[in-house]
Amino acid sequence: MIRDRAREAGQTGEEMDYFPMFVDLEDKKIVVVGGGTIATRRVEALLKFRCRITLVAPEISDVLRSCADKGILEWKPAEYEAEDCRDAFFILAATGSREVNHRVYLDAKKRGITVNVCDKKEECDFYFPGTIVQDDVVIGVTSSGSDHRLAKKIREKIEEVLSLL
Repeated sequence: MIRDRAREAGQTGEEMDYFPMFVDLEDKKIVVVGGGTIATRRVEALLKFRCRITLVAPEISDVLRSCADKGILEWKPAEYEAEDCRDAFFILAATGSREVNHRVYLDAKKRGITVNVCDKKEECDFYFPGTIVQDDVVIGVTSSGSDHRLAKKIREKIEEVLSLL
């Protein structure tokens, strides 16, 4: 009914499943499961915001280890357990294991926690955007999980334009 009215009003754009929304992360607990390249990129993006990051992984990158050593994030050097989801605002599954990522997804859904799974877009409640932060301007770019390279190119072009302002 609403879609019919939108079409009648001349709004004929493509319908999307995901709505771009900016969320207050101040003092929210974000759990990142994994310690490799993708987890590192996700954490680096999140560090621009005032959330509390808990990292769960037996091994982590040097960048993440440095953050943990400085107290910037909490690192639990262990395999993922369902209890790691406790009190999370959202959780990111970014391991190299499909089995572990799927378990994180199931545990998050069971607890009503918003989840993003790096290797299966069908298990994502949200897409993790490429972010641009300049002063008070925050821009997020995503291709809805279909073309990460395109989203990266668009993000880089936006950064170029912002640098000219």
